Amino acid sequence: MKKEAIFYYDIISPYAYLFVKMRRQLEGKLSLKPVPIFFPGLLRAQNNVGPAEVPEKRMHTYNFCTWKAARENIPLKFPKRHPFSSVAAMRLLYAHQADWDMVDKAFNFVWQEGKDPETDWTGFCAALGLHADTLKPTDENIKLGLAANTELASKAGVFGVPSVVVDGRSFWGCDTLEWILEFVDNPNLFNEEPYKSLSLVDNPLLKK
Repeated sequence: MKKEAIFYYDIISPYAYLFVKMRRQLEGKLSLKPVPIFFPGLLRAQNNVGPAEVPEKRMHTYNFCTWKAARENIPLKFPKRHPFSSVAAMRLLYAHQADWDMVDKAFNFVWQEGKDPETDWTGFCAALGLHADTLKPTDENIKLGLAANTELASKAGVFGVPSVVVDGRSFWGCDTLEWILEFVDNPNLFNEEPYKSLSLVDNPLLKK
C-alpha cells in the first residue's frame, strides 16, 4: 500500500509548478494529497521573506527554474509580472477542494500560458472548468480554511513551497524528489549518521 503524504502548494511558485510536473516519479510509492496554502501568509507567520523580496535571489530563482524546466523538458512561460497576488486563486482552489486535475490546470494557466490570475480572473476560472463569471471567494469560512491550512503547514515544519510532508518529515523544493524516495525506502534515514548529529550543531545566532 502506498504511503500517504501531503503536498503543500501555492501557484505563485515556479518551483511548485516544476514539482507538479515531476511528481510522477513519486506516485509509485506515495499517495500525494494536494493542499493549498497562502505562501505570503506562511512567510509572515515565520518572519520570513520570499525570493522576490531579495533582488539577487529573485533572479536566481527565475534563472534556475528556466534551466531546470529546459533540462526536464517542461514548458515554462513566466507571467508578465511576478509575484502576483495569489490569495483569491488559492481561496478558490481551497473552496473547490481542488484535486490533481484542477491543480494541474491552475499551474498550467500561470506557468505554461504565462497568465496572471489576479488580472485575468475570468480566464483563470475558465481554465479550471468553472464559469468565467465566478466571483472571487469572500466567504469568511473559506478565508479561515485557507489560513488554517497555512498554519497547519507551518506547524508541520513547512517554510516554503512546494513542500511534501511524509511521516512527519518536511521536504522543500523541486529538487528533493530523490531524497523523498530514499526516505520512503529507508524510514530510519534521519536516525543514521551524519543526520542524527546535525541537531547538536550550535547556532550562535539564536538567543540562549
